Amino acid sequence: MQDTSTPHASDAQAGIETTDAFEPFAQKNDIFTRAFWDSSVQTKQTDAFFASYRMEAIPRRGDGFGQRDFALRNASWLISDIMTDRHAQDGRREGFQAPISSDTPVAPEKVNVDSPAEMSKEIKRISKFFKADLCGITAIDPRWHYSARVDVRDMSEVPNDLPEGITSVIVLGHEMDADLVATYPAALAGAATGRAYSQEAATVMQIAAYIRNLGYEAVPSMNDTALVIPYALKAGLGEYARNQLVISPEYGPRLRFSKIFTSLPLEHDTPRPLGVRAFCDICTKCAEACPVKALPFGAPEIGGANISALKGVRKWTSDAEKCFGFWAKLASDCAICMRVCPFNRDFSKWQNRLWLRIALSPLRAVALWLDRKRGGRKKPNDWWANQSSPR
Repeated sequence: MQDTSTPHASDAQAGIETTDAFEPFAQKNDIFTRAFWDSSVQTKQTDAFFASYRMEAIPRRGDGFGQRDFALRNASWLISDIMTDRHAQDGRREGFQAPISSDTPVAPEKVNVDSPAEMSKEIKRISKFFKADLCGITAIDPRWHYSARVDVRDMSEVPNDLPEGITSVIVLGHEMDADLVATYPAALAGAATGRAYSQEAATVMQIAAYIRNLGYEAVPSMNDTALVIPYALKAGLGEYARNQLVISPEYGPRLRFSKIFTSLPLEHDTPRPLGVRAFCDICTKCAEACPVKALPFGAPEIGGANISALKGVRKWTSDAEKCFGFWAKLASDCAICMRVCPFNRDFSKWQNRLWLRIALSPLRAVALWLDRKRGGRKKPNDWWANQSSPR
């Protein structure tokens, strides 16, 4: 569906509410970036957290934290790591603190685009070919761009620029493996995150190369350049939830997002308000399950607990310092809030699609009651045993 309005006009439909206190977010205040410069975040545990991704930390004993668990997790990150590290000597940690460098020049001759709607269909087909699970398109909106990016050599702020002529953002969703997500928190489960990042690194680079070969500008991007959640909401890929994740009707919360900034003429999608917000209003499973109580109870509020919170937006906001502190303690990422989310289901099954219809209806309390016994953790050793079983 064509979105011909200004970027701000569809905010309400996307569930976005800004106030006069809104400020673009400074990338240096992202909790992961702060771990490189902020002494209030840096600890021996954070050092061990980063070292564990190079197998330098002694693996913890116990189910899900053995050497092969860390080995699989770290192997899953390999493609993303190679791409990220290739220009680190220039201060660019690409995909995280800087956009991904283009390996393909823009073709000197543009392919004529008579119909932006048809071109959008083409891009969605190409995104599926390159293994993106979801694709939505929305207008460029500088509000969500970092006010400055970070040079990782000295953690100084540098301009966060994009090429001239960018008009659209292609937002891609990448599914995380459901069986691995079920084992959170564990180093093993981190392989679901790493595999998604490695896949999205390849996907955004290949789609961007395709567009550049058509003669148009395209900048591949992961966590860098701009906040991806507002773009995902505006592109119609899902709704924002209490657990700080985007809930999609296809994969629930099990998604990582990437994006491509482009000048290619494209039709824009519209947000899809389905009823997730109303469900989250009565559901607090993620907040109750969080070991360090980093997730909020109650209604969405403006602001947050620390400088890693976006200012001037009314939304559910986590305490990023508590959250990352727990990650550091684990020496791996935690997504218990994803695992216990009632929307974390296999929607290829008819009974889960039926549950979804109930959850997004006025009968949402019934859906929450039906979910009361779900979300338990699967043993990582059982995952290994199942993978070893002959087919």
